[in-house]
Amino acid sequence: MIGDIYLAIQIFMERGGDVLWFIAAITFLMWALIFERIWYFFREHQGVVGETVQIWEGRPERRSWSAQQIRDALISESSERILGSLPLIQTCVALCPLLGLLGTVTGMISVFDAMATQGGNARSMAAGVSMATIPTMAGMIASLSGLLAVAFLRRRVGHEIESIQDRLTFDN
Repeated sequence: MIGDIYLAIQIFMERGGDVLWFIAAITFLMWALIFERIWYFFREHQGVVGETVQIWEGRPERRSWSAQQIRDALISESSERILGSLPLIQTCVALCPLLGLLGTVTGMISVFDAMATQGGNARSMAAGVSMATIPTMAGMIASLSGLLAVAFLRRRVGHEIESIQDRLTFDN
């Protein structure tokens, strides 16, 4: 059972060409970072918010210009921690279809090479065609799955930053 799955994955990766390995690596990195952000929100985020609110509420006065600047700095630092690796995740999402296109180009080069060396032999061109289509499909699927996660994370990040801004009041 596991051997069959491993063999199927190995055949799929061979048919997709070398670019498919890069897509797999980027996808793995992207999902590792997504799970890290989810872990942060479930395990560490409340501590960050509590620490920020405690620093703000520990101030004797909160109405002056300098207090407003300190509040803005606290919000900025918290926002940075809340955002975390989200920009890198977004970069991975954008990179997946581009790598898929690179796989398409390298696959088509193989097709044209087969046509030049062996004429119009359909069997020799089939490997190049699969090498052109599989990375494109894999890049799009990886990107779409990452887009869903990014949409969830961006909504959560926006909500949490807004929540911190609301909790840091100017009342003494």
